[in-house]
Amino acid sequence: MDGNGRWAKQRGLPRVKGHEKGAEVVREITTFCANSDEIETLTLYAFSTENWKRPKMEVDFLMKLLDKYLKKELPIYQKEGVKFDTIGNLEPFSQKLKETISYTKEATKNNKKLTQILALNYGAQDELLRAINKVCKNNDEITKDILQEALDTPYSDVDLLIRTSGEQRLSNFLLWQIAYAELFFTNTLWPDFNSNELNNIIKNFKKRERKFGGI
Repeated sequence: MDGNGRWAKQRGLPRVKGHEKGAEVVREITTFCANSDEIETLTLYAFSTENWKRPKMEVDFLMKLLDKYLKKELPIYQKEGVKFDTIGNLEPFSQKLKETISYTKEATKNNKKLTQILALNYGAQDELLRAINKVCKNNDEITKDILQEALDTPYSDVDLLIRTSGEQRLSNFLLWQIAYAELFFTNTLWPDFNSNELNNIIKNFKKRERKFGGI
């Protein structure tokens, strides 16, 4: 979900206003996916392991925004049948935020229409290192299946990865899981992204021939 800061700057607004607008787009996209019979999981890169390098004021705002977002969206999760989950290392977060995250997971655990996963303090390299250490600690042989089970994600493969804002890089996101994903890069900044554009991308995705290394 890239481009919140640039969206705000283009309008002469503080960067935090871009994050607020971006949170509104999360609701629209999540609702759209929940009402699609074809989408089971929506994973959103919300805060990376590298985002701690940003100014403290912005990081503090993002933490408060996340807490506020989860509390505000819980009725929407319930109405739309969305199960909430996370990937990443939550340990650095405040106890208050961790409690909000845990409460939201528990409250939505039986919802079936869509699983929305927020990647929080997430980095794919960090995920892989933690998974490998977990396997080694159990004295297990490192096989593909065992490593996948040790990863944060409840799935092994991603079908479609979309990056907004025109940047064409993966930025340490789901590196194991996107081995055969179809990649889409759009110039649209995340606060301007909407369900119509997502729907068009999905239509394009369906036209692609996926061979997974075969002929």
